[in-house]
Amino acid sequence: MPRNTLTREQILTAAIALLDAEGLEGLSMRALGQRLGSAATAVYWHVGSKDNLIALAGDQLWHDIALPDPDEVGWRTAATVMAGDLYAMLTRHPWLLQAFGSFLMFGPGKARHDDHLLAICEAAGFAGPAADQAAAAVFTFVLGNALGPAATASLARKLRREGSSAEQAIGDAQAEAREIAAHFPRLRARLDTHSADYGAAPGGTFQTGLRAILDGLEALQRGPAR
Repeated sequence: MPRNTLTREQILTAAIALLDAEGLEGLSMRALGQRLGSAATAVYWHVGSKDNLIALAGDQLWHDIALPDPDEVGWRTAATVMAGDLYAMLTRHPWLLQAFGSFLMFGPGKARHDDHLLAICEAAGFAGPAADQAAAAVFTFVLGNALGPAATASLARKLRREGSSAEQAIGDAQAEAREIAAHFPRLRARLDTHSADYGAAPGGTFQTGLRAILDGLEALQRGPAR
């Protein structure tokens, strides 16, 4: 496809699909060009560099997150929806968490998210630095919970590239983790429950943690109990 018939939107859509399938390690301008039926030089012409392409593709994903109006639904509902959408987005596109540590990833999409999260915190009664702290508490909680799925996806891709069976290797590692855990009383007891996959959080963990964060923010606004 000649460069004058390509659009940046087409390139970013194809780049996101390639990154979802192959991760950061599998992205190259040549591979992307093949997906688009175009020369790599045509892709460069539209996005400038591979680093810029990753930044643009990553920023595009932030537009998937809904921005509920806290005045209409209440600040807690708005924060819950945004946090849930962010978690879903990060687990759909696990390469984005990897990219945070290696690329400059701030653009209009991320700014849109951050600005609205601050608006929600202000609607909850926080102002100035306190609003920034409240927003950071929610944001970093979501990021922390998304790290596990992102790491698993990255490891599975690495094992496949090396010619190993990802399922077998991960299963073997889990079995070894169970053997180690069996030497510790609380972990051993957990292995005998329905959540026997050691390292897997019980269902509802994300929702429980998010409620605790929002309860804590609400308590801060109420002030110390008398």
